Amino acid sequence: MKLREPFTYFVDRSLGRKVLVTHLRAHGLQVEAHDDHFAADTTDAEWLGAVGRRGWVVLTKDKAIRRNTLEREALLEANVACFMLGRGASQPTKWRVRFSVPFHDFIECCAGSTSHLRRASRQRAMSPC
Repeated sequence: MKLREPFTYFVDRSLGRKVLVTHLRAHGLQVEAHDDHFAADTTDAEWLGAVGRRGWVVLTKDKAIRRNTLEREALLEANVACFMLGRGASQPTKWRVRFSVPFHDFIECCAGSTSHLRRASRQRAMSPC
């Protein structure tokens, strides 16, 4: 899957509504927040499909997406590039610190991967889900 550049990053509700979104935008990135496009009760399968059709890169810490059959199928059918951010930093302020490195480097490390899902650990290591 080849993503369109410049990338648009979609921040799921699981990462909060403001801190990470504001931080990424301050670094010049195009960022969309869940609540700016979807109701709070929108199912993951529904928003994953919509986000995938728009070609956005999903940032989430909702590990259920990897395990729930409906959500995983929605993600794969919509060809979504999705980064699962580890549970080690549960607060958005901690992820803001992690994203102090150039964010495109974070995405570029996965270029050419056949996996649609990537997981980030506390050490910033990336691995297929």
